[in-house]
Amino acid sequence: MSSAVIVDVVRTPSGKGKAGGGLSQVHPATLLAGVLGELISRNDLDPALIDDVVTGCVTQSGEQAFNIGRTAVLAAGFPESVPATTVDRQCGSSQQAAHFAAQGVIAGAYDIAIACGVESMSRVPMFSNAQGADANRGPIAHRYPFGLVQQGISAEVIAARWKLDRATLDEFAARSHRLAADTAAAGGFANELVAAGELTADETIRPATTVEALAGLRPAFADAEYKARFPEIEWSITPGNSSPLTDGASAALIMSEEKANQLGLRPRARFHSFAVTGDDPLLMLTAVVPATRKVLARGGLSIEDIDAYEVNEAFAPVPLVWAHELDADPARLNPRGGAIALGHPLGASGTRILATLVNHLEQSGGRYGLMTMCEAGGLANATVVERL
Repeated sequence: MSSAVIVDVVRTPSGKGKAGGGLSQVHPATLLAGVLGELISRNDLDPALIDDVVTGCVTQSGEQAFNIGRTAVLAAGFPESVPATTVDRQCGSSQQAAHFAAQGVIAGAYDIAIACGVESMSRVPMFSNAQGADANRGPIAHRYPFGLVQQGISAEVIAARWKLDRATLDEFAARSHRLAADTAAAGGFANELVAAGELTADETIRPATTVEALAGLRPAFADAEYKARFPEIEWSITPGNSSPLTDGASAALIMSEEKANQLGLRPRARFHSFAVTGDDPLLMLTAVVPATRKVLARGGLSIEDIDAYEVNEAFAPVPLVWAHELDADPARLNPRGGAIALGHPLGASGTRILATLVNHLEQSGGRYGLMTMCEAGGLANATVVERL
């Protein structure tokens, strides 16, 4: 079987996902086209050689409807012969896109593929594609008679079950901003960033964030219905210890090692192992734990073998629970900050995290990196990459 390698991986800066945000005036297909074009120009690659473009996008409505991957390919000026598809595994959509692209290379179906993702949360609001959806109380009501809950409530539930208090969550959030700010100041993100519109740096990082300031924020999800249903919750999830609404795009150039050598391109990392799994859809955010155990077992690795772990910071309890259950080294966890500081542009987050992870391994000299992402419905992807 062929080995699937990452030749390059880039991302836009993270824009605030609201009116007036740095990327809010950019159409999402244009946003994605920018990173696709940058991959081609940085590597002097003929785009006609690309076998497929696999795109992650969560809210596939409005400007993100009708296979936005194909729209972006055409907007980027690629030949009409280059195909594209758009996938939805919720927050892990572009991580799944990377799995599909790499697995296609390993299987011999592709020589060259791009995995990418995009989300403009300012222009296409979250849940705007969910009108009329009744999954929580309709076809699965016989299994979950009280209905499932939104992710913020799930974050509250797991914080309560793992006894994570407000101070612990806020301290982790402040750490995320501090690490991201330090990395940005040292130029650590420079190799992965592609300017978009007039935005050249992440505008979601708040270097002045303190635990004291975060302590003044009110819980975001407490209401009478949920307070009655979950009396054990202390209501600690706030906008400060959650990922912000974010605009962004990201993309990875993936090919067989043989093809990279043939084209004179240097592989930066290879895909080592993959996993995807499901878990309790009420807790929803905890599937990162079994997904990690699964990917490590498949790769014949232990957590001690991993030099850096990226666990998406959708909400602060997620990486904290993950680290507790895996007995992971806190210093290796999200060493450049995570989504609390760097943003969470839903469909783009998987390949955004991949960009940050690959660059961290190169700049720190690490060998193995692991990334995992909680996803709506109690799902999670996990990926191990090896620096070359």
